[in-house]
Amino acid sequence: MLFWLKKALTLPFLPLSFALFTGALGSALLWTKRQKLGRALVTVSVLSLAIFSNKGIASLLISPLETRYAPIPEARTATNLPATIAACQTIVILGGGHSDTNELSRVNQLSTSALSRLAEGVRLAHLIPSAKLIVSGYNGPKRLPHAQILAEAAMSLGIAPERIIRFDETRDTDDEAQELARCLGPEPFLLVTSAWHMPRSMALCEKAGLQPIPAPADFKQRPGEQNAANSFLTWDLGALENSTKAIHERLGFFWAYLRSRT
Repeated sequence: MLFWLKKALTLPFLPLSFALFTGALGSALLWTKRQKLGRALVTVSVLSLAIFSNKGIASLLISPLETRYAPIPEARTATNLPATIAACQTIVILGGGHSDTNELSRVNQLSTSALSRLAEGVRLAHLIPSAKLIVSGYNGPKRLPHAQILAEAAMSLGIAPERIIRFDETRDTDDEAQELARCLGPEPFLLVTSAWHMPRSMALCEKAGLQPIPAPADFKQRPGEQNAANSFLTWDLGALENSTKAIHERLGFFWAYLRSRT
């Protein structure tokens, strides 16, 4: 129940949903005696889309999330990794969504975020061959769990089945943190998720008494791209997506705070 309540309360505050709602309401009011309010709402709708689809604004919103934790560097063997990372015996990949189109391979069914998270997790699993790989994600009744899709994709990329543990029933990051607390306790582990999602994931895991070591993936901005002056002269759908992710994460932080999860 709380899962769906969170979804319902979050949706109106996301940029595209907010713009569509205010634009539709404003357009409807233009046909009534409240035309002044209608024009104001239409203006707010257009301005909100212009603001959040601006590349510079999107960068200002998402950069503080993505730069909180450094990525794990390139390495040929575990001996090239920092000792705390090389010693980890568990790699956790948080779910990121997939398509139910069975005509595609498991790898190609994964969303962009899930694929990037999986690639980083598999990279680390090859570097630390003794480590287990935990994959996570629910997908609703009568559908294959997201964890299963991730597991089968990982196997197609060379990970042995006996190394993989699935969490098939976790719906969101809070569920994942609670399940990890039951399974791992205080054992340190590598936490793989999108860079923009990592701060909230770390906070939820640490509140649950876990010891995660961040392994961010799925960066929406590369070094040197942040806050470039000409970015404020560019508008595109990618920027709108990045703004949406950044706002969604902050709303998630607020929801977790209300539930005393962070």
